[in-house]
Amino acid sequence: MKLKDSLGRQILEIRKGQFQESERAGKSLERSASKENLTQMVWILSVYRARAITQGNPMLRRQSATFTDTFVILQKLPKYLLLENVKGFESSSARNELLRTLETCGFKYQEFLLSPTCLGIPNSRLRYFLIAKLHQEPFSFQTPGQILTRFPDQDPEDLFKDKVDDKLGEAISFSSSEEKNLDPNIGPDCSSKKSLPKGSFLFKLETVEEIERKHRQDNDSSIQMLKDFLEEENEEMSQYFLPPKSLLRYAFLLDIVKPTCRRSTCFTKGYGHYVEGTGSVLQTAVDVQLESVFKHIEELPEEEKLMKLSTLKLRYFTPREIANLHGFPLEFGFPDKVTIKQCYRLLGNSLNVHVVAKLISVLLG
Repeated sequence: MKLKDSLGRQILEIRKGQFQESERAGKSLERSASKENLTQMVWILSVYRARAITQGNPMLRRQSATFTDTFVILQKLPKYLLLENVKGFESSSARNELLRTLETCGFKYQEFLLSPTCLGIPNSRLRYFLIAKLHQEPFSFQTPGQILTRFPDQDPEDLFKDKVDDKLGEAISFSSSEEKNLDPNIGPDCSSKKSLPKGSFLFKLETVEEIERKHRQDNDSSIQMLKDFLEEENEEMSQYFLPPKSLLRYAFLLDIVKPTCRRSTCFTKGYGHYVEGTGSVLQTAVDVQLESVFKHIEELPEEEKLMKLSTLKLRYFTPREIANLHGFPLEFGFPDKVTIKQCYRLLGNSLNVHVVAKLISVLLG
């Protein structure tokens, strides 16, 4: 772990608070190599500065070189590897160099693009994963050159099905949800969707395709409802309500979900600080219809517009609720000195525990 930035130091402090043994926390692989049998270890890796992958940054070549050099420096290879990165890594030069290195070293590997939704969790967090094992038989499900979008023990027909576009749509959607029990042919403005051409916009900047996709998600009984992951409403929740300025400026870009929805967009490290594209917000006034609030709202003066938006009682998901969606156990907690903003930042850089746990089980099974 690199501890040069405040995020790394905060992660180390949380680790110390959660686990009794913290001696090795924060040590580099090189420092640990002389004292520990790394060949028996499972390495769980996340390439640093992963965001550069989707920005065409030359730093990527140095990242993959660093990974290769680590093997050379240690002169020891782990028995198992699990690597994570953002969507986009699978088409980068760094990934190609990584695969060449693994093949040269004798690893058998399999790549995945997975989101927590494939485990029934109502949160989109699409990530690239790679599992690898050294000098062993190939995985029984191993498909060289293909990236799986489901776990091996799930429906074989879906194992190779490319649902990445759908998942990306979930992850980057900034628009609102519709009621779970809406007639699929009726839009939120009560007009027939059959009469609208593809690509037409409904209320709140949503297209017919987006409405249909969200309707499918909210009617997918294999996914849990968000209410299973929420805290009880109390007085402390007032600090999470969106301020008037954010409501007025970003109302048409918010991804609004209700407790009965079976979806939420990816929570990023900017959640709670930035609004656009950082994660869904929760509508706590469940009896208020979105269409009644947003219909013709752009024609209203600012004061009336704010009054209508306020009836939705929109709030951010709390850090505990996001931790629940990420699969962190109830006993997990943040030190008191970690601020809410820092909690969001840490959670935005986190992984889904259930997804990683299942991958480890597949890797070691």
